[in-house]
Amino acid sequence: MNTRTRRAVAPLLAITISLAAASGAAASQPATGPATATGSGGAAATVDRHSTQAAIDALRHGANAVDAAVTAAAVLGVTEPFSSGIGGGGFMVMYDARRRRVETIDQRERAPQAMGPDAFWENGKPLAFKDARYSGLSVGVPGTVRGWATALRQRGTITLAQALKPAIKLAREGFVVDATFADQINQNLDYFDDVPATKALYLDPDGTPLDVGTTFRNPDLARTYERIAKHGTAGFYKGPVAAAILRASRRPAVSAANHTWRPGVMTQHDLRSYSPVWRKPTHVRYRGLDVFGMGPPSSGGSTVGEALNILSGYPLGSLPREQSRHLVLEASRLAFADRGAYLADPAYYRVPLQGLLSEGFAASRRALIGDHALASPIGPGNPYAFGGTGGGRGRLSADTTRAGSTTHLSVSDRWGDVVSYTFTIESTGGSGLLVPGYGFLLNNELTDFDYDSLTKPNRVQGGKRPRSSISPTIVLRHGRPWLTVGSPGGSMIITTVLQLLTDRIDLGMTLPQAIADPRASQRNTPATAAEPAFLALPETAALSARGHVFTTTPEIGASTGIKFLGDKGEVLAAAEPVRRGGGSAMVLRPTR
Repeated sequence: MNTRTRRAVAPLLAITISLAAASGAAASQPATGPATATGSGGAAATVDRHSTQAAIDALRHGANAVDAAVTAAAVLGVTEPFSSGIGGGGFMVMYDARRRRVETIDQRERAPQAMGPDAFWENGKPLAFKDARYSGLSVGVPGTVRGWATALRQRGTITLAQALKPAIKLAREGFVVDATFADQINQNLDYFDDVPATKALYLDPDGTPLDVGTTFRNPDLARTYERIAKHGTAGFYKGPVAAAILRASRRPAVSAANHTWRPGVMTQHDLRSYSPVWRKPTHVRYRGLDVFGMGPPSSGGSTVGEALNILSGYPLGSLPREQSRHLVLEASRLAFADRGAYLADPAYYRVPLQGLLSEGFAASRRALIGDHALASPIGPGNPYAFGGTGGGRGRLSADTTRAGSTTHLSVSDRWGDVVSYTFTIESTGGSGLLVPGYGFLLNNELTDFDYDSLTKPNRVQGGKRPRSSISPTIVLRHGRPWLTVGSPGGSMIITTVLQLLTDRIDLGMTLPQAIADPRASQRNTPATAAEPAFLALPETAALSARGHVFTTTPEIGASTGIKFLGDKGEVLAAAEPVRRGGGSAMVLRPTR
């Protein structure tokens, strides 16, 4: 993307982003809002105003979408440390306007080479989830830093050091703790207080979460970012930071712990040998649009794509709302059955992607849908009969569908480039292990393996990337960007993105309306998780009469997106108005 401007832009941008951060990322700045913005010249939408502002400042001074996305992501590592950061990984989907193509970078964490399928087993059975999560065993080799560097080097116009400047300043000067930040600490309180470094950073001296309204600073993270800025990726994957990561994961330091913290097996070689992977995006045609997503080891693109293929056989927009909701839930149920059986790291399992995304396979799955809800768990279909080649049929059982936390950002620039980027440390608070002296939490991504199985495609194996649900999505119309969306939410990311797409494409909602729409998540489970507002909808009673069973969950996802409004470069950026405390959307030149 527009790398021709690198030398001209970089020196100026290094100064201007830093100056913008000084004025725009002050501790008193509100963390959210506005949730929508319309204009031109580029746009950004994230869950946090500091991050969105940093992206807009970068765009204002000549950065492209990749530059702005990495700049925003680094700030989110400061303000959203329980959902993202350099201790984790993610997936980036990009539209390159000059090349007119969609590309993806897999920054997913990897299992240490020493891990085997029974890594999370004790006494002949798998560990309970919390025992597996809050441990060094759950920590995958982080991919974020090398992912950022790769994106900037090959598709950006600035250096990693320049992209980190706003985040360094914000980590030093601090920001105001809001209710969401404090609540995420509280969710982990019983485990955070076991780990001295985590406790010292995120708890008050009395052992309670940081107070709402106080200023939070993280000078250790600022110094870590400075080290990466000076030494590049070697500043993270080698030297003292790498050594501290290994100590934290291999010898979890606990003080008067009331839980057992199991040691991990990551080595220096695991860290040094990590590299991101450029992958071909998934692609389906839906209502005349080209929908691109993230391929394996993410299951997002294939599962959303399969569900859309199934739904293409129905005129959702002309059906009663209750019937269209029923069909979306059933398509999701069937796609999740196939996700559990066939999705894993393609370096370790031959995923039958062609078959899963074929129209013939979708038709075979569509034939199972009737007027009443199917009983879950339903078994997977057979994609091999439709051009799929793979490593063998998966088990006829429900797969693991844990919820989780993450963060998503959407960015576009004046040249028409687009970035849809979701990155994470997995559960809210990750493994609970803060790297002492360096200010960032380590992920628990390895619990995304089907670690309770020794045979499933997504079982634990050394060097393997666990299956993900991350679903950054870019939709093209006539070869040009039309929409980009994404969300956090663990396995509910997939259902959130599916609902966003069908709400916007089929049901005629605007992007802000689709983002605000009450959500439900069917993942091949007996009951469908639903927000209270969804249960209050008039059509929900009719869905129950069709056999759908619902359980309540407070909220599903926290989306951002950009809708491209025409040929003149005008866009609508949108973020959540309420969920997870609300988000922030901005454009470079607002429409008057």
